[in-house]
Amino acid sequence: MINRNQPSGWMTRNRELFDWVVETAWLTKASRVVWCDGSEQEERRLTDLAVATGALIPLNQDKRPGCYLHRSNPNDVARAEDLTFVCTASRDEAGPTNNWMPPSEAYRKMRGWLEGSMHGRTMYVVPYLLGPAGSKFAKVGVELTDSLYVVLNMRVMTRMGRTALEQLGESGEFNRGVHCTLDLDPKRRLICHFPQDNTVWSAGSGYGGNALLSKKCFGLRIASCLGRKEGWLAEHMLILGIESPQREVTYVAAAFPSACGKTNLAMIRPPASLAGWRVFTVGDDIAWMRVAPDGSLWAVNPEAGYFGVAPGTSVHSNPNAMETIARDTIFTNVASTPDGDVWWEGMSREPVDGMLDWQGRPWHSGSGENAAHPNSRFTAPMRNNPALSPSTGDPQGVPISAIIFGGRRASTVPLVFESFDWTHGVYLGATMGSETTAASSGRIGVVRRDPMAMLPFCGYNMGDYFAHWLAIGKKLRHPPRIFMVNWFRKGSDESFLWPGYSENMRVLKWIVDRTQSRVSADETPVGFLPRAADLDLTGLNISAEQLKEAMAVRAEEWLPELDLQERFFARIGETLPPELEVEREALIAGFEQSRQEGHSSLLKF
Repeated sequence: MINRNQPSGWMTRNRELFDWVVETAWLTKASRVVWCDGSEQEERRLTDLAVATGALIPLNQDKRPGCYLHRSNPNDVARAEDLTFVCTASRDEAGPTNNWMPPSEAYRKMRGWLEGSMHGRTMYVVPYLLGPAGSKFAKVGVELTDSLYVVLNMRVMTRMGRTALEQLGESGEFNRGVHCTLDLDPKRRLICHFPQDNTVWSAGSGYGGNALLSKKCFGLRIASCLGRKEGWLAEHMLILGIESPQREVTYVAAAFPSACGKTNLAMIRPPASLAGWRVFTVGDDIAWMRVAPDGSLWAVNPEAGYFGVAPGTSVHSNPNAMETIARDTIFTNVASTPDGDVWWEGMSREPVDGMLDWQGRPWHSGSGENAAHPNSRFTAPMRNNPALSPSTGDPQGVPISAIIFGGRRASTVPLVFESFDWTHGVYLGATMGSETTAASSGRIGVVRRDPMAMLPFCGYNMGDYFAHWLAIGKKLRHPPRIFMVNWFRKGSDESFLWPGYSENMRVLKWIVDRTQSRVSADETPVGFLPRAADLDLTGLNISAEQLKEAMAVRAEEWLPELDLQERFFARIGETLPPELEVEREALIAGFEQSRQEGHSSLLKF
């Protein structure tokens, strides 16, 4: 155990941090406490220990230097949304879309589980920094965990160790995260957030979304509460820098639900036909955004790595990601090949003979089961990304000219359109729907509302969250334009109408042109759609009819959609800002007017 009297060496001179670590060590009866410094020597030592204990399996170091495989317990492979709670003084503060538990009850229950939970185990103290060092955006967190897997992932995903403690100094303002795997029994699994205490307690899971407390727990749920209190936004968004042939860079933030192509878009390579255009990745998952003194919106990526979905990632879909994960990467729940490499569905056309599946069992193509888990992951440092933006570590962040909302919809929503203004854009984000994926526990393929892709991650009442967005808009003298995209619309034969992947750059180009007022647009009841001549289709094999269908706005599809949106608004209840209901009524009126004027249900593109 550590000395209760005085912090020693470099660990910390912060008495509040030290006392909290000691208190938690006594609660859990940790047999050993190790403070992590983030050094390369520490990484080598802990990696060797993880291999010795079976937490990591070395891959072929010639093929994938510095890469390892981790296999999870089969009952612990996704975010446990039904076991994730926001613990506020009142249920109304958490809102109707969050699971709620009184703080006193949550602390009492979890203390009972945590008491003595680390007897015979090591408790690792993981100080980490979210955001660039020295930035006004940056926040410090400390995670106490019994998991080597968590420690090594946190080293990749955050600025971990001395950097964080130097930023913290003697301040008591840091996120307190306690994590224990217990025995991985789902009956003793909870992830509890205490916004009033800037605290997260997680027990019974080792999966990244539940155990890497810097990520969704602090980076979004707690940070969203801090943002509301302090006047900024913590969002489930990627950040891109799009460079034109004239070397003009436009920064865009985009929100997509997990496993809907967000990482692919964050690392997109333009097609060869769009010569001179380049895209740089600032971040692939989280954006912290503040209003600058001049009334513009600026953003940073608080993370230092990528926790990406493996299935579907390939040289075709995301060549930058494939280069990124070629080294120094932790793979979770993917298949392994006889020569010590990794494989997953969508990585290549044909599986490799003699593989072991994600549970370590012999696998063959006729088994009828996936070789890799559908939510298998890679954790890779952002420095590996060949398209990493030079502005990623800028303490000031980058100026955001456009915000994009997108989901997975087989019908109704066009390929791309622009909102009329900020309030209408907030409405589009608030009513966004997408098909559920393997990234969350539960049924797959069901369309659900996921406003701003934040439904699982907003740490307070969703109605108040919408109001916060509207309040931010009032502070913006130069607001970003807001767009909606849908790469997943299907035709009558159930095939995708838009090719996606690198071809999505054509849509990004139009969005950039709109932010620079270089192109016009056609007004429809739902927003501004591109004119056919302004969407650069050079070298793209797509028929005029196919594109028209991808851009279709049909009253008979949208009016039922608006009814479903009303039901969602009813679920939000009294905290729903009235401005959003006004926007919904305006949409209905727009469709009714188009009918009265004799327009067909298929609006012109």
